[in-house]
Amino acid sequence: MGRKKHTAEEIVAKLRQVDVLISQGRKVAEAIRSIEVTEVTYYRWRSEYGGLKGDQVERLKSLETENQRLRRAISDLTLEKLILKEAASGNF
Repeated sequence: MGRKKHTAEEIVAKLRQVDVLISQGRKVAEAIRSIEVTEVTYYRWRSEYGGLKGDQVERLKSLETENQRLRRAISDLTLEKLILKEAASGNF
């Protein structure tokens, strides 16, 4: 089976589908197999996207992207600061 990159919306939909199947009396393993992912993937998704709705997932992803961009900017500025401090002290 090939790897597939699921979107956040697809993941939330599949998690809801599993919840519905479990509430109908199916076993967890059967419900997970019906959405065609492994148990490890299901539990990883559940821990990350557990109680989120579609709009909350979009907001989470945008915040993660912004956080990554800000971290990169901070690391660049810190590196520049260290280079300037070393150059100013004459240790080059």
